[in-house]
Amino acid sequence: MGARSAVLDDCRERLHMYIEFYDPDGVHFGMPTYPYLMAPKGLSTVRQLRAKGLRPGGQPIAAQILWRHRKQQRVAYLYRDDLAKPKRTATPRQLVAVALALLARRTCRTCGQIKGYYIPRRYGECLDCAGV
Repeated sequence: MGARSAVLDDCRERLHMYIEFYDPDGVHFGMPTYPYLMAPKGLSTVRQLRAKGLRPGGQPIAAQILWRHRKQQRVAYLYRDDLAKPKRTATPRQLVAVALALLARRTCRTCGQIKGYYIPRRYGECLDCAGV
């Protein structure tokens, strides 16, 4: 059973408002569902977890947020903060590999110069060599 929102419950019961994507018990949508910006505390999206230095860590989806955007229904999955694990840090060898890969993207194959920008893939060489 999902966490309930006192504000949304009050709107539904006292004001007889229909709130399309409010289903904290998961009866209609199959899992606890909340409208946009109305998720309860303790649940976060992957991006929100990343901002906190966390990751889902293999836990199942706890709830979802549904909303409409340009006539399309959008979804964002929510994970429990208390089950989240710390974000993994890259090893020194991984950091070196990434740095070398980024350096290769700035190195021209034709003249061998390292440029201050990434070499456009459509040319395969720097803008000077491509004559652009």
